[in-house]
Amino acid sequence: MSTAKPEGPYRVILRMVINAGLEEDFEKAWTGSTEAVTGHPACLGQSLSKSTDEDHIYYIVSDWVDEPGFRAFESSDAHLAHRERLHPYRSQGSYNTMHVKARIEGKAHADAGV
Repeated sequence: MSTAKPEGPYRVILRMVINAGLEEDFEKAWTGSTEAVTGHPACLGQSLSKSTDEDHIYYIVSDWVDEPGFRAFESSDAHLAHRERLHPYRSQGSYNTMHVKARIEGKAHADAGV
């Protein structure tokens, strides 16, 4: 019997530099195509954030059941089509992956009844 502790959710943080003047179009394209990601059975959800410190910088954070689930999505036709749809808006991008080790909800979360 294995005593290995599960790694926990797998998180991907994508940093994208969006071409100047295309930010609004990028946001619409991203919002309109999230089903390609969130529809995958291993996806726990994702969010889009715009940097307040750097012009034209966006972060996409997605959480996955585990790394193999993300890797299956990463090599899927749905991912390739999604990436192709967003590619015209960006000039560069990079990403980091990690295991979520702990999450502690804040007071506002509890007060909201979520």
